[in-house]
Amino acid sequence: MVLRVTKYAKAERAALADTFLAVGAEAPTLCTGWATRDLLAHLLLRERHPVAASGVLIKPMKGYTERRQQSIARRDYAALVAQLRKPPVWSPVSNPLTDELANTLEMYVHHEDVRRAQPNWRPRAIDPGLEGALWNTVRRTSRLTLRKFPAALVIESPGHGRVSAGTGGREVSLRGRPGELAMFLTGRQQVADVALTGPDELVERLRNARLGV
Repeated sequence: MVLRVTKYAKAERAALADTFLAVGAEAPTLCTGWATRDLLAHLLLRERHPVAASGVLIKPMKGYTERRQQSIARRDYAALVAQLRKPPVWSPVSNPLTDELANTLEMYVHHEDVRRAQPNWRPRAIDPGLEGALWNTVRRTSRLTLRKFPAALVIESPGHGRVSAGTGGREVSLRGRPGELAMFLTGRQQVADVALTGPDELVERLRNARLGV
């Protein structure tokens, strides 16, 4: 059996861990109501306690998920960052077969959730390979994410390609680098550097739509 080689998920995980330590446990994030220690706890819950994490998607489990996440967040912050650096190989989302697919987007987006919430944040250079991996994720998921949007959406990233989504009708164009499109399509529209053109009411609706989980 040939194991899927992981590269970008691992690199982005390490960079996120460094940023967690640099900004500290109580720094703001783009995740409403969460400081950095809360976001860190979410990531650890997701890969180390998959049953407890199910409340993210299953409403009856939401209270249990929140309690477990809060319990993790109260632990020593540096020790939690160390756990993030070394994910369990048995986890459904961080084993060698699934890590790249499950975590490249996850680690990138949450890294930006921390970075872009800081008052002095600056755009960073993105490895071309990571951009390609993010574009592949955007291409795969955008049709599902925007399947009910009432327009003919054209999502384009220069040098990477284009994909169509939506239900058809009037055209709306969404254009940007893969990382910015990833932020937009996971619900971070207000901080994503993209060009959005089309009928004003549809553009406004897309900018304020609830996207992602």
